[in-house]
Parts: sequence; structure tokens; C-alpha cells
Amino acid sequence: MKKIIFLLIIMVTLCQGASLFAQESRWKESEYYYINVPIEKIYVHRLGFMVIYRRAGIGMARTFLPAEWFIGSAGKGDMIGIRGGTEWPSMSVYYHNGEFSHLKLRIRSNRSHSTWGFIPMNVNMDEHFKDIEEVQLQL
Repeated sequence: MKKIIFLLIIMVTLCQGASLFAQESRWKESEYYYINVPIEKIYVHRLGFMVIYRRAGIGMARTFLPAEWFIGSAGKGDMIGIRGGTEWPSMSVYYHNGEFSHLKLRIRSNRSHSTWGFIPMNVNMDEHFKDIEEVQLQL
């Protein structure tokens, strides 16, 4: 009889402890969210990159990313190389409290892949790379 009472007390204690732990570990909503878009083409320019991406509906859109965003650890951009396989290049744009925070480009390491392109030197694209503070995605 003492064993049964002892086991009953232990079970009640464990159940109460588990419910307290469950209350403390509730999910907290993150202040960050991201939008991921597939990249169709990424063009290299001396001032940065012009990225052509798929819109959520039908069609394509483009955005310009300054080269300085990808320099150093405090930059606004990261490039993650894809070596092979079936993963398609993509761009993830992260927002913190509704404002642009940073972005990640997952792109093919091999620049001979069909998603890479180069803007000819005689094409003046300098205006598009001026005063860019954030990415404005067209969805």
C-alpha cells in the first residue's frame, strides 16, 4: 500500500512539473520574417548585381544589389554557393519588424551556369546602383 501511494505521489509531481515546463516553453513569435524568390538570372556589374527573379504571379522583376552589401560581416548581403544538385538559385530577403534587414543569395558557384550573366562594359547602369538602402520586391 505504501508503494502505491508513493508511486501515485511521484506521478502527480511529474505531471505537474511537465505542465509547468510546457507553459514556459510556449513559442514566441519572431520579429523576423523572410520572402524567398527563385532567381532566373544574376548579372554581374562593377558596382554590384542585377538580379532577375520570378514574381509570385506571372512574370519577372529585377532588383539591384550594391557590391558593398556583400563585403565584410556587417554587410546587408550574404552569398551562399550551390555546388550542384537540383537546388535552384534563390534570393531570401529578411525583414525585422517590417523593415528590410538583410538578404541571402543562394547561387551557383560555377559562373558558367546558365543563371549567371554579365553586363557589357559599354552599358551604363551606374544610376541603378546609387543610393540603394533596401530591396523592394515586386511580388
